[in-house]
Parts: sequence; structure tokens; C-alpha cells
Amino acid sequence: MAALLEASARAHASRPALVWDGGSLTYRELDGRAGALARTLAARGVRPGDRVALTIPNSWQLVVALIGALKAGATAAPLDPLLKEDERTAIMTDLAPAAVLAYAPADSAAWLARDSDGPALVLYTSGSTGRPKGARLSHAAMVAANRSWADDVMALTPADVVLAALPLSHSYGLNGALVAPLLAGATVRLVERFTADGVARLLAQEEVTVFPGVATMFRRLLDVDGFRGGPTLRLALSGAAPCPWELAREWRARTGVRILRGYGMTELFRPISYLARDTEDLPDAIGRAVPGVELRIVEESGRHAAPGDVGELLIRSPAAMDGYLNAPAETKSVLIDGWFHTGDLASVTPDGWVSITGRKRERILRGGYSVFPPEVEAVLLLHPEVTEAAVVGVPHPELGEEVAAFVALRSGARANADDLVAYCRERLAGFKYPRRVTLVAALPRSATGKILKAELPRR
Repeated sequence: MAALLEASARAHASRPALVWDGGSLTYRELDGRAGALARTLAARGVRPGDRVALTIPNSWQLVVALIGALKAGATAAPLDPLLKEDERTAIMTDLAPAAVLAYAPADSAAWLARDSDGPALVLYTSGSTGRPKGARLSHAAMVAANRSWADDVMALTPADVVLAALPLSHSYGLNGALVAPLLAGATVRLVERFTADGVARLLAQEEVTVFPGVATMFRRLLDVDGFRGGPTLRLALSGAAPCPWELAREWRARTGVRILRGYGMTELFRPISYLARDTEDLPDAIGRAVPGVELRIVEESGRHAAPGDVGELLIRSPAAMDGYLNAPAETKSVLIDGWFHTGDLASVTPDGWVSITGRKRERILRGGYSVFPPEVEAVLLLHPEVTEAAVVGVPHPELGEEVAAFVALRSGARANADDLVAYCRERLAGFKYPRRVTLVAALPRSATGKILKAELPRR
């Protein structure tokens, strides 16, 4: 991966690679700073295959640290700046990094990328079993993903300016808004933190051509008085969470620009998407398999479903993860004979259009972030006055889903709902903790003792 980024730097040396409020770096300057960072890592004893944690928010320093780690032959692990201390500690324990980078210096040095047999990336996703999981992604997977992004999905050229307002510690932002544009020789317009007014102003005043975002961003931009998109904007993309058809239609009517909807997750880099060249835009479909990706729809019995029938979505992709770090059992449960079992229920038309109809595995999609209920439940159950906890997603007009918890307390407990919200807020990232806690005498259960979560939002 680093060698391809070096080749792009040579081909576009004097062109702007990164632009942000108050500064910019050309491709030559970015490669030089990444080279100095790689040299520093090597001097600190970091060897090819070692893991390097990046704890830097959206900025040129994160980009330099990422490319520098790759040039050193290390495995880069960007961590979400929103993580709380307990979450960060758990990830660091699992990751066991050889180095942790909280900043990147502005030095410059020549450095040719070192070969490595180790993964290119470890990206952490919320754990479905109550602990975070690190998806190990190879250099080949990262190259396949970003060539797909740059060529088929976004049709990028060096003339493009791609807005990077998504978190660059997450798969969608890292690849769609950063690495793919850099491979194409485009310019990345960095935004440290999304605000609707700030991004609306930027789109109106600067020459942004491509905007990867999430449904929540599009909704908030449409709520800005007078927002009409931007004079040079040619393409918007949604990911991380479903983008409702009504929102996509309203955005196009207001801005004149399509939102290319798609589907992906940390373990799979956008295997399903509309492409820039597509002329069709179907209300219920999230796109088709991108070139090189295979899909299966499998019934509960394990048989292949007929076209149009609903079953679990299985994906085989050259951009899939190799497995979870230190979690062989969880890897085996989702990666079987090269097919990734998504846990999502879907149907595929004879023409290949994919519609997601539900979820087989528990997952809450809150404003583009995945939240797995067992992780939140595990924190609630640490509270000394909590005996039972169940977490579900409930509809939210802006975020898609909100995190809601139903909690039973011990006899004589004094904690109230606000106390439990505050308890979770101190221990979970901002997108994970429940905004709504309902106290119940007991959770509804089946005859076998299973919590009946389907009944909870109606209580």
C-alpha cells in the first residue's frame, strides 16, 4: 500500500494533497513528512509487522502518521478520538502496540517503503460480545478496496477535491475520504470536526467536487437556511448507516447532485454500492456488488435463496479482512470458506440490486456508527445497583436509531435513569451510551429465559 502512495506522490509531486483551514501540503511534502515519521519509528525499534496505534484526531498529523507507519512496514491502528479511557485501555491491551503516536512532527526525510508480510491496518469495531474487535486488513485488501473506491465507485481524477469530514479512524472515512483520493492524485480537504454551518459554507465557497458523508450529515446540511450544495460538487456518497430514499431524493432536488448509496462495514470495504456511472437509482436498493465482489443470499437451512427471496447476506470480496485480532472463535463464526456472514437479511433481484430487509445479528446504527448492545449492556451490568439490562435501537428522526436501555435494579436501589445515563457516558464513547434509560421491575422473558427484546420499545 505504501509503495502505491509513494508512486502517487511522485506522479503528483507539486499538486496539493491535503488542504485544511490555515494550511496545505503538496504530495511531495506529505511524502517527506511521512518519510521522517517512518525513520523515527525505525529508530525507536519499530520493525515491519509491528503494530502502531494512532491516537490523533482528523488532521494532517493523522495522515502523516498513517502513511509513515505504512512506509515503516508497520501495521497502523487508528483509534477513535471519542473513545473513553476504559475503552482505549481495553483496545490497547488487545492491540499491544510497539508504539503509540499522539502527534506527528513537521520534519521531512526521504524514505522508501519497507516490505511487510503483516496486515496494513487493524481497525476496531464495537464488539458484539461486549469487547471491541480489531479487524486485520491486509495490504492486498486495502489496495483492492481503494482501487474500487477511486475507480468504480467515485471515478476520481487528479482534478477532484474530496471533502474529509468523516472520522478518519473509521473504515469509511479512512478509505473513501482519504486513501482512495490520495491514490488518484486528488486533493483531500480535511475538516477536523463536522458542523453543518461550517461544511455548508465550505461547499459553497471552495471547489469541493466529492462529498462522502452519512445520512445524519446530509439531513443537517439540508436544515441549514439557504443550503444549495456547492457550485463544483458533482457527487455525494452515503455509508456507515442506511440513507433513506426520501432523504436522498430531497438532497438531489435541493443540490442537483446524487447521493450514491452503498453498504459496508469495518470488516468489508464497501462491497455493495451504486457507481458513479450508474444511471439507475432505485428507492429500496442500496446498490449492486462492486466489480470483483460475489454475493450469496442463504436461507436459514443453508440453501441458496431464489432471486428476490430474503436470507442472510454472504459476501466474498478481495477487500475482506483476514480475521479479528486475538479472536479466532469470532473469526470462525463470520468467515467461513472465504465467505463473510454479515448477519444482515437481504434480497437480490435477478439484475443484482440488493435490498437490506433486516438484521440477523444485533446491531444499532446510530448516526453512521455501529453500536452492539452487548457492549453497552456489559457496562450497565457493572453498576452495583443493576441486576438486568437490555439495550435496543429505537427510531430517531435524524440519527436513524437511538440507543435505549431497559434496566432492572436491585431491591432498595437508589439509582435513577439519569444516574445510569451519566454512568454510561463516563465509560463509553459519545455515540455508544444510551440517551434513554427506562427502569423496569423485570425484563420480559420467554419460557426458556431469553430476553424478549422485541417487546421492549413498546413498554
